[in-house]
Amino acid sequence: MVVKVFSFSYKKGIPADESGNGGGYAFDCRAVHNPGRYEEYKQLTGRDKPVIDFLEKDGEILTFLDSVWALVDFHVARYMERGFTSLMVSFGCTGGQHRSVYSAQKTAEHISEKFGVEVKLEHMEQHIKQTFERRG
Repeated sequence: MVVKVFSFSYKKGIPADESGNGGGYAFDCRAVHNPGRYEEYKQLTGRDKPVIDFLEKDGEILTFLDSVWALVDFHVARYMERGFTSLMVSFGCTGGQHRSVYSAQKTAEHISEKFGVEVKLEHMEQHIKQTFERRG
């Protein structure tokens, strides 16, 4: 099983599913307080400590991810039981830089830690790819 996790900008569109399975989840992070509205965070991303601290101190992103993970965890567990090979989870925000990057990064780490499956993470606007190898 491979879980593909993306961050993206809604201005550029939702990532295409290349697995042939027809997609998966696309979560909209735009309701969460946006650090990109403040000058000190404009050049940073959701992988940078000041942005992480901003989002976690505010707390909205944590509540959002609790709900997301309830759905995603259910699907990963069921897909594993049923022998499915691919699940796609995408997070979008206005610019694909802060909230979606944070959400995708934390979700990829969460899935890897909880389920030990291979996770392929791509931050589309930052052109960053990371793979969490299958464990066990």
